[in-house]
Amino acid sequence: MAVEILMPALSPTMEEGTLAKWLVKEGDVVTSGQILAEIETDKATMEFEAVDEGTVSKILIAEGTSGVKVNTPIAVLIEEGESADAAPKPAATEQPKAAPEKPAEPAPTPATAAATPVAAPKAAGERVFASPLARRIAADKGIDLASVQGSGPHGRIVKTDVEAASSAPKAAPAAAGAPQGAAKAQPAAAPVSASTVARMYEGRQYEEMPLDGMRKTIAARLTEAKQTIPHFYLRREVRLDTLMAFRADLNKRLEGRGVKLSVNDFIIKACALALQSVPDANAVWAGDRVLKMKASDVAVAVAIEGGLFTPVLKDAEMKSLSFLSAEMKDLAARARNRKLAPQEYQGGSFAISNLGMMGVDNFDAVINPPHGAILAVGAGIKKPVVNGDQIEIATVMSMTLSVDHRVIDGALGAELLKAIVENLENPMGMLA
Repeated sequence: MAVEILMPALSPTMEEGTLAKWLVKEGDVVTSGQILAEIETDKATMEFEAVDEGTVSKILIAEGTSGVKVNTPIAVLIEEGESADAAPKPAATEQPKAAPEKPAEPAPTPATAAATPVAAPKAAGERVFASPLARRIAADKGIDLASVQGSGPHGRIVKTDVEAASSAPKAAPAAAGAPQGAAKAQPAAAPVSASTVARMYEGRQYEEMPLDGMRKTIAARLTEAKQTIPHFYLRREVRLDTLMAFRADLNKRLEGRGVKLSVNDFIIKACALALQSVPDANAVWAGDRVLKMKASDVAVAVAIEGGLFTPVLKDAEMKSLSFLSAEMKDLAARARNRKLAPQEYQGGSFAISNLGMMGVDNFDAVINPPHGAILAVGAGIKKPVVNGDQIEIATVMSMTLSVDHRVIDGALGAELLKAIVENLENPMGMLA
């Protein structure tokens, strides 16, 4: 039987991707586990492996095609002895309603949701076919996939099916109270369209830059963050003179091993240890609860062309400075080449964004959900400071802690920031 190879969901948030390169051609025999293609997600370029064995009968999506929705057929695999002419037909004959998934369309209104067919309960133990994104949404909303009718290829449950099922129960009350329901159904004001903005600049020269998957994701997630997370900000300065002298001495001693520690390595370690000292601040927001983490998994923002990554250094409190330095260099290099796996940039409870090397004195960073906080690090600047009755010159660095007030209150955030400062001003203690 012919099998349609579908665009995979290579990360929990992936809705579409770019088919960067085919590594097989029509007529090739493939085995399970063989790499078929390279696919660009919103964050990385990843290899896609074959699950079934057979012959590539037809490639449906050409390499270089962007905006390919998850679960869209991209190729057809046939078994030995099957005719290539009949390959694309199984999905159409087995599931008449099957059509390419359209996740970009708006979610169904209550009226259409009410008309959405619901599958009869499946027998106990019967396998439910659903995309990874549909499973995640169903788990978040408490929906039993066994009761959802799939509209994807071969009856597979996709994102729109789960969203329709979640809105269906709300349709009956809306129909019962028509006048009141009509008032509540008024759509929100539409965002300003691209054509409206373009008309404002008629006669002016400009270059139109289409949004790629990464920029769309950054825009969506950070808009959500600023709209839904109650940020508050705590600011402190830290004296770096002791740390700079300690770092210079360590680097001299480690020169033979090819190790060169950066100030950022010390900041990562200081934050990781502070999260252990103030464990209530090592937490993330999980919708209806707070998850208090045991390990210090620290994410660090890495700028790349067209966006950024936040690779996560897991169990950072347990790792030496030299190990953290090597791991950070490796993650940053692969981030710039978009070669990170999703598990390397997802998760963590805390993040660091350092713009000090670019000469920025101080700034406020936006929390990356579901993190509880993010530390914005500025440049170390020589300035006069008061030491008792004396005025002396010291290297001072400004830090701003952006905090999610749902997870961390003001006093707790201040305690965390104090612990970070103490670690940086007493770097020898981080080696104990």
